[in-house]
Amino acid sequence: MQARRFVWRTRAVRGALAALCALGAASAHADNTFGVQLAAGVADHDVKKLDLGLVWDPGLQWWHIGGYHFTLVGEAHVAYWELNSPDAVYSHIWEYGVTPVFRFIKDSGWFRPFIEAGVGFHFLSHLRQTPDRATSTSFQFADMVGVGAQFGEHGNFQAGFRFQHLSNADIKEPNPGANFSQIYFQYNF
Repeated sequence: MQARRFVWRTRAVRGALAALCALGAASAHADNTFGVQLAAGVADHDVKKLDLGLVWDPGLQWWHIGGYHFTLVGEAHVAYWELNSPDAVYSHIWEYGVTPVFRFIKDSGWFRPFIEAGVGFHFLSHLRQTPDRATSTSFQFADMVGVGAQFGEHGNFQAGFRFQHLSNADIKEPNPGANFSQIYFQYNF
């Protein structure tokens, strides 16, 4: 059983790396922007999280207001949770998901601040965290709000802070949810 999990996780990591390489190559030939995002966060119940994200910005813009506009980007994530609780059933949990993110961002300039929000679909590798804390479904909604800035001469760099809530929206009980505070850094190709 443990060997199957290792093979499955190895394939997932290889798949994410292959997708990253493909997105990087595709971005060299397209007007769209692709990015790689690395995030770190903490949650209640002594959970730490590392997150690798692939970001696609198709360049959509609408409702230009006072030098700012709305845009939509797509994000795909693979995250690793480490549970430091002494009674953790699974001290390592994987999270996979996609999230469309709406942003209100400054139109131009070397420093472009923004606010953002999104709701996505995520899946967890394990349901039980501790003997008294478990989710009833692998499927989770991931809603988040954040602030950040895109900067650099060509907007290649981005940094931000996000608050993310994961839960199954009471599809099935128990549904304890998890609240993460995260910082992230992103490089756009």
